[in-house]
Parts: sequence; C-alpha cells; structure tokens
Amino acid sequence: MDSSSLSNLDISKLSDADKRDLQQQVNNEMQKAKLNEAIHTLTDICWTKCISGAPSSGKLSSKEESCASNCVERFMDANTAVLRHLQVMQGEGM
Repeated sequence: MDSSSLSNLDISKLSDADKRDLQQQVNNEMQKAKLNEAIHTLTDICWTKCISGAPSSGKLSSKEESCASNCVERFMDANTAVLRHLQVMQGEGM
C-alpha cells in the first residue's frame, strides 16, 4: 500500500479483530523505531568515547574494543536501572 491508499483507509470499517491487529502492528513498528534510536544513540556515544580515528586494518585496537564493550555494558546497566525504577513507580501508582 502506498501513502495515498493509506490516507483513504476507513478504519471504522475494520472489524474489531482487524483493529486490534492493526494497533499491534503499529505498536510493533513503534518499538522497532525506539530500539533503532537506542542503538544509534549507543553507537554514537560509544564510538565518540572509545574510537580514535578510523580503525587501522579494519579492526579495533584491544584498548578500543575493551572501551566499547564496557561502554555498551554501562549503557545497558543504566537503561535496566531506569526501567526497574519506572516499574517500581508504576507499581506505586505514580
């Protein structure tokens, strides 16, 4: 479907099951977009922090590789901590 056929789509004519399926597909696409954004952010942060110039011979130095690995781990730890905190807040009704 191109964008012109999507703009002419009358959602009110969809069955409830089709509406749920469509909503799930939209949610899935939004999650993919958020994941892609997080990956790009992580790549930018860790590359800037750890990689000095273009990798020679197509490989990272052991120092760069270690730094990048630690950067990714810290990023994941921080995201996990934030998610846990948000889950606790939701449980408390905030």
